[in-house]
Amino acid sequence: MGVQETLFQPPPSKPALGAIYENELAKTVIEFAEQSEKLSLLPPEEGNHDAVAVEAQFVTPHDTVIITADGHRLPTVPVEEAHKLNVLREELEAQVEPAHHTIQSPNEEKAIALSQQNGTTKSSTDASLKKSMPPSHTNPLFPPLPLYGPPSPMTHIQCLIFRVTSFFLSLAFLAVIVLGALFTSIGPSLEHLWLRATFRNPDATRPFYAEELRRAEIRKEQEKSWTSGILPNPEKEEYLHTEGGPDPLVCDPAYYARRVGLDIEPFEVQTEDGFLIDLWHVYNPKEHTSLPPSQRAHRGPETFTSPRKPLSASPDSPKKFPVLLIHGLLQSSGAYCVNDDDSLAFVLAKAGYDVWLGNNRCGFEPKHTLLRYPDPRMWAWNIRQMGVFDLPALISRVCYETGFEKIGLICHSQGTTQALVALAKEQRPDLGEKLTVFCGLAPAAYAGPLIGKMYFKFMRVISPGFFRVMFGIHAFIPFMMEMHKRLDRKVYGWLGYKVFSFLFNWTDEKWDRGLRDRMFRFAPVYVSSESMRWWLGRECFAKHKCILATKEEWRAEEREDGEGGGEEDYSVLEELYRDMEGGKKGERRKRGRPKGSTAWYNEKVPPFALWVAGNDDLVDGHKLLRRFERGREPHVEVVHSKVIPEYEHLDVIWAMDAPEQVFKEVKEVLWKTCDVRDNCQVPKGCEDVPAWKPKKKEMVEIGEEELQSSSSEDLSP
Repeated sequence: MGVQETLFQPPPSKPALGAIYENELAKTVIEFAEQSEKLSLLPPEEGNHDAVAVEAQFVTPHDTVIITADGHRLPTVPVEEAHKLNVLREELEAQVEPAHHTIQSPNEEKAIALSQQNGTTKSSTDASLKKSMPPSHTNPLFPPLPLYGPPSPMTHIQCLIFRVTSFFLSLAFLAVIVLGALFTSIGPSLEHLWLRATFRNPDATRPFYAEELRRAEIRKEQEKSWTSGILPNPEKEEYLHTEGGPDPLVCDPAYYARRVGLDIEPFEVQTEDGFLIDLWHVYNPKEHTSLPPSQRAHRGPETFTSPRKPLSASPDSPKKFPVLLIHGLLQSSGAYCVNDDDSLAFVLAKAGYDVWLGNNRCGFEPKHTLLRYPDPRMWAWNIRQMGVFDLPALISRVCYETGFEKIGLICHSQGTTQALVALAKEQRPDLGEKLTVFCGLAPAAYAGPLIGKMYFKFMRVISPGFFRVMFGIHAFIPFMMEMHKRLDRKVYGWLGYKVFSFLFNWTDEKWDRGLRDRMFRFAPVYVSSESMRWWLGRECFAKHKCILATKEEWRAEEREDGEGGGEEDYSVLEELYRDMEGGKKGERRKRGRPKGSTAWYNEKVPPFALWVAGNDDLVDGHKLLRRFERGREPHVEVVHSKVIPEYEHLDVIWAMDAPEQVFKEVKEVLWKTCDVRDNCQVPKGCEDVPAWKPKKKEMVEIGEEELQSSSSEDLSP
């Protein structure tokens, strides 16, 4: 009989049970079995004992992963529950050793077998789990996720009720949004018709209208040539187009890569909590042959432990520097592939970078090693898990496949949020040592005025319980995915633009309107209701309007800045650098807290480069820039920052002039901060870009001493 089968045998009769509880070892076995059952994949009576929870792994002090008997992973559970499992396990192992010579009952045999399985018995030199208590407080920005136990007839009924109620209620909510979008578009549509009726062109005022017409004509000519069989000469073309003709509007980034002479090979990546996510590698078929599927499959849940391929130092065959791109909310990384040769992914690839496109959990096809769609544990995650688990898994795989110790990271919108959360000193600061630079496009750290709109207020007003009744405990409004699959693609593109424009105050003024339907083929994707509750519910982002500071904390900082002179108020570290250059001795700030005392990041953080959309109602990038300018992050070096006043939230990746306004600078920043320039191919357009030199380490150290001294002075009576 196997260990797990023995452990979860039906309970004995009452007299026998009393005898068992007289034995401390047997009591611990039963307590451990009960806690394990609560956290396991399936109830033990269903016979799947390999999926029994045996240990909790703490990835961070607040983020746990449940390890099953067969080595698989289950997602995060509340810290107290995970800690209890480990404490009971430690007690069981501690009791096994003195008892193994006097085995008198099957329950004691179970305990011994359990302690020895998979080589998990700890040595006496290991720190006691009972002494390593979990955090005693909950971060108000990241409250605990709900605990869903293994499925049972009752939980099946409860999940079904949630799915039914949320289907109708969320569909009603979606219908209101769609009707609102259509209603608000009546006025502009009538104006458009009036201008047409009076022989005026309503599109003439679009900023890039002439360029739009020129590109539309070029596309028509290319479609004609492709349809007629007039194909380019493979020997003369640097990038051979292998797809063409009229755009079928497919949800396939590889298809659009082939239209510009590139291609994409998909990789599967497993996160530390067992999710399987998609990673796409952009490559030139003339330079790279796609790997076989077996080499593109996931490599297990461990990160940054596999041997890396050697980095070629030969000047005759320099490697391309790897770059990972992460997308925004409700999108996939296909958003970086929709503008033909002006797509960010293709611009970087043709410049000479090794481009990788990362996607978050669930995406277009929810996948997990153990869980399936109906299980609510499949959906018990939010932005924290996307940062703490998804991002390290993607970065780890890119490092493994390319052989580089560090890579460049580019994120847009929600992608910047998960990176900013993951890099924080309370989360996974070590991740910063794997990055040469973090490039944030429309960085989402502080909320913009849009959070006050009526429909967002409604989601903030309702209780967490009613939020789950209305939007479920599984995917957020999954009917959107059905619309994406079933609606005519042009109709969906038009409707998708209207709805998202209504929700987020976007316009297509600066986009190539001829490609707009294509842009919405890669949105939406599956996201969890818990994730949307984090963004819009009453407890987290919508309440505090910041991802890493409470409303009270950042408002207190703003008041301090106001007392100190607003924009002219310098931080301790800035004053120190200024005075060092002038040969003066720096004076400590006498008023308020030292600015670095509320820092989110430590010395492991990579340099930042930020591009802020000045006309962005969704997020407020100016506040993030001010945080760095005022010295609240002494360890963060901003190597580049730019505010583009006329840009809206999506213009940083979709505007027709984004290649000049944003992409050119991104290319240069990536190369400027590259730590292995001598071993890499120089990207096109970056031949004259000098290497970036970090500020002197001693300056930072002196600054820290200044802050610590100031803190001690503030605490003294």
